[in-house]
Amino acid sequence: MDIYLIRHTQTATDPGLCYGQTDIALAASFDDEMGKLHDKLPEFDDDCKVFSSPLTRCLQLAETFSDTVITDTRLQELNFGDWEGQRFDDIDPAALQQWTENFVTAAPPNGENFEDLYQRAGDFWQELLANPAAQVLVITHAGVIRALLARALNLPLANSFQLRIDSGSAHKLRQVDDYLYVEYINL
Repeated sequence: MDIYLIRHTQTATDPGLCYGQTDIALAASFDDEMGKLHDKLPEFDDDCKVFSSPLTRCLQLAETFSDTVITDTRLQELNFGDWEGQRFDDIDPAALQQWTENFVTAAPPNGENFEDLYQRAGDFWQELLANPAAQVLVITHAGVIRALLARALNLPLANSFQLRIDSGSAHKLRQVDDYLYVEYINL
């Protein structure tokens, strides 16, 4: 099974905005970025399964790959709770520092921590591996991709943020029998 983890393209936000599960639009450059992403990837079979976060920034991209997209809330980005829609510069610096130093186990107020995201994305992953298909596309967010790669590589969760996950990037894994290979990251 070939699994492609794909991050949505650039968003129409100013740098520094906290928007994990906030549904925001894609940048005006979407068509160009989407074309470049398609050019990097192979042609997919008609029976390729396409899964997506239900957030617009993922779903819009997913629909360029298939007319039959399966949305799954477990593929949403980290829930930043009360910080959603705020600029990071406007968040209490002590609270933000506490979270950044302990993001694996600490959650923003009324949000979730990275372990929570890892568990819900992991539930999706287990179902995916239990129901293999020849080709699978998962259009999602940087946090989810990091969590899935950490699971695949058995990385400590804090180390997953050392993985660079660019907007509009693709990450390919291949499952052969019961072994999972990483073919590339951040293409």
